[in-house]
Amino acid sequence: MDNKAKWTRIAYIAGVIALIAGILDPMEGSVVILVGSFLIALATYLTRDPQWKPFLLSFFLIATGVFFLFFLSSLGGFGGTSSLSWWWGSLILPYPAGWIMAIVLLILRRRKRKG
Repeated sequence: MDNKAKWTRIAYIAGVIALIAGILDPMEGSVVILVGSFLIALATYLTRDPQWKPFLLSFFLIATGVFFLFFLSSLGGFGGTSSLSWWWGSLILPYPAGWIMAIVLLILRRRKRKG
């Protein structure tokens, strides 16, 4: 196994671990999930995996949602006593959608290898 294959394998495994470990705390873990999804997208791209585009899309969804998560948090949140309505929370939805997409892709990828 050459060095490039070793590093991409390590990045892929680290990304999967980060993607799963980040769910312990969705707010602070969002950065860990973001890095994990980036590592998976990078590893699949470098190995010329056919699923690299869906993993890249998942990364962009997570990045968009995490950006708005922190942006809205810096504004004092939304709903309740905040000046922003609950509808502003819909800007965060790409984050869980991207995470679910990444998990489903990982499960399908694993099933394909076993079967």
